[in-house]
Amino acid sequence: MAHGDSHGMGKQSKRQAPEGAKEMAHTYTNLLTHALFSTKDRRPIIRPEWKADLHAYLGGIITNLRGQPVLINGPKDHVHLLFVLPASLAPSDFMEKLKANSSKWAKGHARGFAWQTGYTAFSVSQSKLEEVKAYIAQQDEHHRRRTYQEEVVALLTRHGIDFDARFAV
Repeated sequence: MAHGDSHGMGKQSKRQAPEGAKEMAHTYTNLLTHALFSTKDRRPIIRPEWKADLHAYLGGIITNLRGQPVLINGPKDHVHLLFVLPASLAPSDFMEKLKANSSKWAKGHARGFAWQTGYTAFSVSQSKLEEVKAYIAQQDEHHRRRTYQEEVVALLTRHGIDFDARFAV
């Protein structure tokens, strides 16, 4: 039942917002997020035979958490995800659920599979959506020239995030 709808039987009464305040009946967000995380110890364990299934599974988890997957891709040792974060979950809770559930699935395909402990995430402006999609789509080519570690440091620097290089990757 929408905020402001009647809870009575056939009788409709609208609650009034306090004087000078405007009532907003719904929450509207577009929390575009680019996240990435590595396999534990950056092991190149994501195999081509099940990589697409892993990406699809990650997308399914995002959907089940009431988010919206946009694009998921990555090479053998990490994954990039572009998605709309649901307003109902904190980023840390969302990422914990995403990683835990996908790790359980991946263990059925690769013995000893695990994700790294942390993650990196950035908000994405709607005006940069296509640029970020292109970046994620080109991950295999991109990583012929740059390591995961170099990529993370460059992204953290580009986004103005202070970090300790000992723990950044």
